[in-house]
Amino acid sequence: MGNLLEMVLGQQNSGAIGQIAKSLNLDAGDAMKGLGSLLPALQGGMKNNVAQGGLESLLGALTKNKNQQYIEQPEMLGQRQAIDNGNSILGHLLGSKEQSRQVAQQASAQSGLDSSILKKMLPMAATVLMGSLGKQNQQQPMAKNPSMLQGLLDSDGDGSMMDDIMGMAGKLFR
Repeated sequence: MGNLLEMVLGQQNSGAIGQIAKSLNLDAGDAMKGLGSLLPALQGGMKNNVAQGGLESLLGALTKNKNQQYIEQPEMLGQRQAIDNGNSILGHLLGSKEQSRQVAQQASAQSGLDSSILKKMLPMAATVLMGSLGKQNQQQPMAKNPSMLQGLLDSDGDGSMMDDIMGMAGKLFR
């Protein structure tokens, strides 16, 4: 099953990552770096959400939501609707805009990318995260096996993933 980072930044999402890069005028490696520096905070937000009894609503969202469309049709990611959708997900995962700004600043320190770019990337990252989980859920429904989701969310984020991400970027865009 692997971890959340591999699932989101893996081969099946190279179109989405490419689209994020294009939308923000980044190269694919920087898009990967940015996503990789934002995802741990989103993963943490999701984990907190689930810990506070939000597992049912998360599973419900994965079953009902249409975020997979952004994985299957990545060109939609830069559209207003996708950004609004991502911001709504961020509201659930991180709470406030202030929290989102802090996440972008931390990610900026980690990745070396400008925090203004990362702020724009955050809603796209949230959409791709939910889309990846939604797609995974179609293949193996997590409602029947919630421990699978908890396993994904609990993959130990030691904070230092840049080397893994750059290795994955290398594989993806060879």
